[in-house]
Amino acid sequence: MEAPETVEVETVQVSCDGGGGAAGHPKVFLVIGESNFVECPYCDKRFALKAGAKRSAAH
Repeated sequence: MEAPETVEVETVQVSCDGGGGAAGHPKVFLVIGESNFVECPYCDKRFALKAGAKRSAAH
């Protein structure tokens, strides 16, 4: 089994749609917590906060 994809991001608010198309899933919005990463509940893609990125959410 292939490991889930990890995407480095610069904001604590992210969204995932599984890549869209036939292989996609409903778009979900996620918030990175104190662990500095969050995993999509549909496809297990991991979104990791880049080192040095600000933890405050965009307004």
